Amino acid sequence: MSILINKNTRLLVQGITGNEGLFHSTQMLAYGTNLVAGVTPGKGGEWVLDGKVPVFDSVKLAKEATDANCAVIFVPARFAPDAMFEAADAGIPLIVCITEGVAVQDMMRVRNYLDQKNVRLVGPNCPGMLTPGESKVGIIPGNIAIPGNVGVVSRSGTLTYEVLYALKLVGMGASTCVGIGGDPVNGTNFIDVLEMFEHDPHTEKVVLIGEIGGSDEDKAAEFIASKMTKPVVSFIAGQTAPPGKRMGHAGAIIEGGAGTAEGKVKALEAAGVKVAKHPEEIPSLLK
Repeated sequence: MSILINKNTRLLVQGITGNEGLFHSTQMLAYGTNLVAGVTPGKGGEWVLDGKVPVFDSVKLAKEATDANCAVIFVPARFAPDAMFEAADAGIPLIVCITEGVAVQDMMRVRNYLDQKNVRLVGPNCPGMLTPGESKVGIIPGNIAIPGNVGVVSRSGTLTYEVLYALKLVGMGASTCVGIGGDPVNGTNFIDVLEMFEHDPHTEKVVLIGEIGGSDEDKAAEFIASKMTKPVVSFIAGQTAPPGKRMGHAGAIIEGGAGTAEGKVKALEAAGVKVAKHPEEIPSLLK
């Protein structure tokens, strides 16, 4: 079992004929993801990936023809907001936006609209999701994780890979890994995913990978303390970052003493979370 995506997920790729879209679609299909359609305006009627996947001019046409229930977006930043609007209008319930560099003001409009439509967005600027052995939506490498009972939620892409691989090396697997992205305005936050893991019967432990900037980890700590019954292990990236400098993600900036790694670690530890000093410590803390 899993959250958000599984072997029954019917995926369509927006921007499938671009370099990024085509490369990652090849990987997703090879992994066994049920990839049913691609969308590129003006390329409707073509087939890609050795004739396995049809391309449509719009998400609406693709959904009508294939009954897709999840969209992943690989389009340039200036087109990404419209791609998200289009998927929502076509009735796609789950949208995953990989694109980075989407303007904050655009994302505020998108988020407001998607909330009204009751559509779940993961991202933007995220690596997507992986349910090992079942489905891969986005850019997380499929070979670094095995199926298991550890739920992983992360603001950082590459750290996610490191942790999944560290778990695999000791024979520990993941139920689902969700990369929520590190932008200031995104679709799905830590609490959303923690709640899903708490209710998923096949997730027994949870790993939360946070980073400096913002207050999401502090809010997650409050939720863990009051609502979670499953053990949570965490790692906070950026523990040596200088204040006032933006580190990596757009959301990873410490302002006025808020959003520091030290503060987040304290809040999580107060909520009963074991916090690793290095990502490779996580498997032993889970045991």
